[in-house]
Amino acid sequence: MNYLYFLYVEFLSKYNIPKLFGDITFYVIPFCIIAAALLVVVLILVLAERKLLGYFTQRKGPNRVGLWGILQTLADAFKLLCKENITPQKADRILFNIAPILAFVPMFAALGIIPYSSEFTFVNTKTNVILYLILAAFPVLSIFIAGWGSNNKYSLFGAMRSIAQVLSYELPITFVILSVVTLASSMNLTEITLAQFSTGGVLGWFVFPCILGFVIMFISILAELNRCPFDLPEAESELICGYNTEYSGMRFAIFYLSEYAMMFANAMFISVLFLGGYLSPFGKYFFDSSFLIYFEQAFWLFLKAGILIFIMIWIRATLPRLASFDLLKFSWAFLLPLSIVNLFISVFYKLLMEGGLWH
Repeated sequence: MNYLYFLYVEFLSKYNIPKLFGDITFYVIPFCIIAAALLVVVLILVLAERKLLGYFTQRKGPNRVGLWGILQTLADAFKLLCKENITPQKADRILFNIAPILAFVPMFAALGIIPYSSEFTFVNTKTNVILYLILAAFPVLSIFIAGWGSNNKYSLFGAMRSIAQVLSYELPITFVILSVVTLASSMNLTEITLAQFSTGGVLGWFVFPCILGFVIMFISILAELNRCPFDLPEAESELICGYNTEYSGMRFAIFYLSEYAMMFANAMFISVLFLGGYLSPFGKYFFDSSFLIYFEQAFWLFLKAGILIFIMIWIRATLPRLASFDLLKFSWAFLLPLSIVNLFISVFYKLLMEGGLWH
């Protein structure tokens, strides 16, 4: 970010704008960029999922609004904007109204932690892995607040399921992240990315020594996102619409959009931890001596995240929903022991690579 900062200050100085103005506004601009990009990405993801689900299930999908149906998501957003936001008479109005905000806003901050390139990282603290996990947990709190504040038993059951589900799958995620931290000897996402650099490209990625952790992480993230086959909090067959049953209009849309924002953010998070982040899979960049290298680095990160999102959508079209008991049992009895085993394997591998076993 220092390179971008000096470019920005130099640009302002050409028009005799004080440096103090640049210091203040420099951190506002990235937030605006993330906000605009996230809205566009979410609209694209919603359309892409509907198109892919139509293909996987041999249906047409959106095809009426705009060329090939590409404006269908915009039409749905406009429809929800025009709908009335109804608040139930006996609902807790404060909790009911604040829940959608807590679902969506933390994703802006979480996306600011991801290193998009070697120069494009908004928040680069020494322990930003922990910071990301904290921000990624906020939407779960919003689900609980939405269920409780709605004063609806179906909403409350959906919220309770979400809390139980997240508590069950947070532990495997924690042990897997500890494995990655062990391999990289750092809790900084940029340093974790650079620790996977290799002239052999993909051979340096942590997905190979930590393949078990990658699979556990991917499955647990699906559960954290309430994605199929783990979408118990939104089981329409038994809970109507789950925690957001009483929501309408844009407040319902915010919950809907936050799921895709979380999916995008977590796909990039997994890419950083296991797939080298913005590193090229070939071990070198095509634009190595130009400022275009930053765009190439962002391209590789988005490509890896896009492949993971495609697999998430594929799984949704393929697997049926698990029963509530089986979902919790799968985490505690299967994923948690495997994540602990994966941690020991990572420690052993780290000691072996550093020669610590022979001293």
